[in-house]
Amino acid sequence: MPTNLIGYARVSTQDQDASLQVQALEAAGCSKIFIDHGVSGALAKRPGFDECLAYLRPGDTLVVASLSRAGRSLKNLIELVGQLDEMGVHLRSLTESMDTSTASSRLIFNLFATWQVCKDRVEVA
Repeated sequence: MPTNLIGYARVSTQDQDASLQVQALEAAGCSKIFIDHGVSGALAKRPGFDECLAYLRPGDTLVVASLSRAGRSLKNLIELVGQLDEMGVHLRSLTESMDTSTASSRLIFNLFATWQVCKDRVEVA
């Protein structure tokens, strides 16, 4: 069954325009796009993102223009990929050419996750 591409775009201030992100997501083939306007990535509550997560189904791929639109930090991004994996959903970033449905992207992402775990342990010690 072909994957359903679901897009998410975010701009940090009301003055910013998400149209470039939306155009990129449309060009990538996203059938539905959720947008947060004026929502900082540092905030835990992102209404459009929360709605997007609730909309996703197993086999879907969440597409973002850049990883910075999905995660507030590497640690947050790792948690998100874990959550998506449990849901049976992949993450694809257009800018970084990362797609967790591919073995090479999963390997790279796992290396990032390992680095983050090691970094956290060193900081605690």
